[in-house]
Amino acid sequence: MGKKILVTGGLGFIGSHVVVELQNEGFEVVIIDNLSNSTKDVLKGITDITGVKPIFEEFDLRDKPLVVDFFKRHHDINGVIHFAASKAVGESVENPLLYYENNLNTLIYLLQELQKKETTSFIFSSSCTVYGQADSLPVKESAPVKKAESPYGNTKQIGEEIIIDTCRVTPNLNAIALRYFNPIGAHESIKIGELPSGTPQNLVPFITQTAIGKREQLSVFGDDYPTNDGTCIRDYIHVVDLAKAHVMALTRLINGSNKENFEVFNIGTGKGSSVLEVISSFEEVSNQKLNYKIVERREGDVISAYADTNKANSILQWEAKFNLKDALLSAWKWECK
Repeated sequence: MGKKILVTGGLGFIGSHVVVELQNEGFEVVIIDNLSNSTKDVLKGITDITGVKPIFEEFDLRDKPLVVDFFKRHHDINGVIHFAASKAVGESVENPLLYYENNLNTLIYLLQELQKKETTSFIFSSSCTVYGQADSLPVKESAPVKKAESPYGNTKQIGEEIIIDTCRVTPNLNAIALRYFNPIGAHESIKIGELPSGTPQNLVPFITQTAIGKREQLSVFGDDYPTNDGTCIRDYIHVVDLAKAHVMALTRLINGSNKENFEVFNIGTGKGSSVLEVISSFEEVSNQKLNYKIVERREGDVISAYADTNKANSILQWEAKFNLKDALLSAWKWECK
């Protein structure tokens, strides 16, 4: 068995797909998840796909003594991929302290344990929200980090700062922050996918739930933006492509190929699609007519965001393989299931 990797939040949407890719590459995986936004059924999906059941521990990373105890029992952890965090922008505005507690304390407790190790690798699940409305497109990693539009976005900015400061005084800690654009889709097996609890916060689950009849209507927030069709533009990346990027980043750290002990990479397709383009593509691949209406703009939405992926393409030797229609079709098959 290969290196032993901890994946926090490993039963969530992105985490579960990363666990699959890690196990397919021969890594031994341990998952910590408090099941606040996932279910134990995902463990069966991962096992069915890979033929390997990852070690699973159910507890909350905000409980520091449990984190300390975990690393005593699993002293042979070679790396950590950290997903466990709250991620709904709207909820973060309503309940900022929950977000600061959950997203920052858990990060700090993990880093405190990793500081004790001789050498270790850490991958942080960051976000393109750190750029806000970028001054130029596509967005490069060198683009300035703008004042966050929400407490959620702020936790990603502060999280990166915490890691940078920790790496500065911890030469044995090697870290990469992956700034995702908009992950969508599901594994080709349709055994794992996105399963939002309550009302979806993202466009694609809202589209698929409307198409299947779970929701009456899809709201499109504004059609008066300065874009081709007036709707916001985002970079939608297939979750499996995103998962593979984590494996490439982890391999870079484990092999010692990194030049500095903190690096940042954008993970997207490099192509922007408007909300109406996504709706049109979904209707085409699913043969469903979507009931949607244009409503007022939503506070905090940036006009347009899509990635410059050159750095990840050249340094990580990674690139997105799936297109928007591939991702939407997999999301629709998952919804139908």
